[in-house]
Amino acid sequence: MVFVALSALAGGFIGSQAVSTQDRLEDRYRVYTAALALVEEQFVTTREADRLVYGSIAGMLRTLDPHSTFLEPRQFEQMRERQGGRYFGIGITIALVNGDITVISLFEGSPAYLAGIRRGDVIVGVGEESAKGWQTEDVVVRVKGPRGTTVDIVLRRPGVAEPFRLTVARDEINIVTVRTAFMVQPGTGYVRLQDFSETTDRELGDALARLRREGMERLILDLRDNPGGPLDQAIAVSSRFLKRGEMVVYTDGRIENMDEQFRATATGEYTDIPLIVMVNRNSASASEIVSGALQDHDRGLVVGEATFGKALVQSVYRVSGDAALALTTGRYFTPSGRLIQRPWDGSFDEYLTYSLREQNADRLHDPAELKYTDSGRKVYSGGGIEPDHFVEGPVEGFDPKRFTRLLYARGAFISFAERFTKQGDMRPGARSAATYTVAPGWIVTDAMVDQFGEFVRSQGARFDEAAFDADRDFIKAMIHFEVDNDLFGVEEARRTLSQVDPQVQSALGFFAEARQLLLTSRSK
Repeated sequence: MVFVALSALAGGFIGSQAVSTQDRLEDRYRVYTAALALVEEQFVTTREADRLVYGSIAGMLRTLDPHSTFLEPRQFEQMRERQGGRYFGIGITIALVNGDITVISLFEGSPAYLAGIRRGDVIVGVGEESAKGWQTEDVVVRVKGPRGTTVDIVLRRPGVAEPFRLTVARDEINIVTVRTAFMVQPGTGYVRLQDFSETTDRELGDALARLRREGMERLILDLRDNPGGPLDQAIAVSSRFLKRGEMVVYTDGRIENMDEQFRATATGEYTDIPLIVMVNRNSASASEIVSGALQDHDRGLVVGEATFGKALVQSVYRVSGDAALALTTGRYFTPSGRLIQRPWDGSFDEYLTYSLREQNADRLHDPAELKYTDSGRKVYSGGGIEPDHFVEGPVEGFDPKRFTRLLYARGAFISFAERFTKQGDMRPGARSAATYTVAPGWIVTDAMVDQFGEFVRSQGARFDEAAFDADRDFIKAMIHFEVDNDLFGVEEARRTLSQVDPQVQSALGFFAEARQLLLTSRSK
C-alpha cells in the first residue's frame, strides 16, 4: 500500500508539473506572437513574415551551441543534395564576390567544365535576362533543370574584352567525395577523402580496389580539410580497415535510443596494409570519427595537426514545408572513451576561430582526460583527435607567413591562374587571351613567380617583400596547383602537389612505424 501511495503521489506531481510547463510555453508563445505582430505592423519599413520567423528561430538556436542551425528551404535542399551525392544542373559552385556572381569551383567533367566555363568567370546573364542585382539563388533556380535541356550563360572573363555566351546542356551532377586516388610512390597508395556523402564508402571501395591492382602495399588516407558528413559512412569507411566486432564510435544523449554503440559488422578488406591517416585543424566530425577509431585500435598512424573537435550528433527535423532544424541531440566518443568534442565559450567566438590559431605540439592535458589505445598508447579526450606525429601545415600542407596565407585565402592564386590556358584546349569557352600556354609536365618558372608578385602589387594591397621571398616554394606550389586544377583536373593537381607537400612528404617517412603498429594491432 505504501508503494502504491508513493507512486500515485509521484504521478500526480509530474502531471501537475507538465501542465505548468505547458502553461509557461503558451505564455511565452503569446509574448513571441505579440512581438512579431508589432514588428510587422509598426516597424519603419515592411519585412517579410517568413524572414522574421526564420531569423528568430536562428537566434534561438544560437543560444544553444555553435552547431544547432535552422535550415531555410534552399539550405535544406543543398544539404540533401550534398549528402545524396547528386543533382541535376550544370555543375558549378557560385558566390557573390564584390557584387559579382562568380564561379568559384566546377565539378570536373560536368557540362560547365566541358563547355569551357572556368573559375573566376562572372555570370552577367542567364538566357535573355541580365544578372545585375541578382543574388546567387537567382542564378541557381535558372540553371538547374531536367537532364538534356540547355541553358545559355553570359559570362565576363578577365583577359577577354567583351562578355560572351555559352550554351550548356544540363545533366546529372555527381558530387564526388573521393576525387583523387593515385600511387604517390611505388607501392604507396594515396586517397584524399574530401567530404562524406551517401556514396563515400562505395567511392572509397572502388578507389582502393584500383590502387591494389596497381600494386598498393601501404596507404595514406588523407582526411585534411574534410568537414564530415553522415555517420553511417564514417562507420563504413572505418570498417574497411578494422576487424569484425571492433567498435568504431559510440554516442550518448538525452533522447531515447541516442546511447548506442557502432561496430564493424565484418572484417575489412584492408586490415593487412600499413596505414597513415592525415588530418589537420579543419578535419571535423565524420573525419574525426574515422581517425579516432583507427588510432584507438592501433590500426593507423595519425599524422598532421590536432583536428577541429566537432563531434556532436546532429539530428535533422523537418519543421514545416521545406525548412528544417539541425539540432544537437548527442555526442560522439571514440572506442577508448575519448570525447571528441572541444568545449566552447558562451559567445562561441573562440571555438569557431579555432582553425585560425597556431597549434602547439606540446599541448597541456588534464590528467583526467587520459585514455589508452588497445595496445596501451596514451591518447587524450576533450579536444579533437591529436596526431601521433605533429606536422604543422594549415594551408595545403604548408605553413606560410601571414601575408602569403592572406593571398591564398583571398583567391589570389586562383585569379592568377586565369592567365594560363592549356595547349590544344578546344573547348568553346577556352581562354584566348592568356599569357601562358602550358602542357602536361610544365613547371613554374621564377619569371612566373615574379609576375605573380606584380599581379599582387597591382591589386593595391600592402606588399610584404620578406614574406613573399620566404614563401617562394609555397607560392610556386600554389600557382602550379591552381593552374592544374583549372586545366588538367584535380587529380593531376593533387598528384603534383603531393611531391612538394611538406605534410605528405613527412608522412611517407613514418611507414616503418606504421608497419610496426599494424603488427601490434594484428597480434591482439
